[in-house]
Amino acid sequence: MAKELPLEDIKKLVGTEVYVSGWKKIEQDQINQFAEATEDHQWIHVDPEKAAKGPFGTTIAHGFLTLSHIPFFSYQGAVSPVGAKMSINYGLNKVRFLNPVAVGSKIRDRIVLANVEEQPGGRILITTTHTIEIEGQEKPACVAESLGLVFV
Repeated sequence: MAKELPLEDIKKLVGTEVYVSGWKKIEQDQINQFAEATEDHQWIHVDPEKAAKGPFGTTIAHGFLTLSHIPFFSYQGAVSPVGAKMSINYGLNKVRFLNPVAVGSKIRDRIVLANVEEQPGGRILITTTHTIEIEGQEKPACVAESLGLVFV
C-alpha cells in the first residue's frame, strides 16, 4: 500500500532506500504461465527434464518474469504525494539481468527513490531503482530503473 507524504517530504527521500519487500517464491507453474502469456517456451524455462542437464541444473524464470514483479513490489512500498489521483507505469531507463532465478528460489526487491521531477499539468515523474535479490545469493537477479508518472 502506498504511503502518502507531502511532495516536499518525498523529495527529501531522493537517494535513499524507501522499501525492502518480503520474499516471494518463484514456482514452475508461474514460469509456465508466463511462457504461455509471452509465447516464450524456451526449454530452459519450461522443460524441467532438459533443463536439469543444462547449465543451471534446473529451470529458470524468464528475465522479464523477474522484471514483471516490479509493480507487485512497488505497490507494497511506494511513496505517493498527498492528493495523488493515480499513477501509471511510464517505462524503464535501464534494465540488467545479472543472475538467473532458479525455480523454487525466493526473490525480493530493494527500492531506492532515485529522482522526483515535477512536470506541467499536475504530473510528477518518480524514478525508482529496483534491485531484485535472490535469497542466499550475493549477486542480484535484476537491477532496473523504473519510471512512474503520478497525477495530482
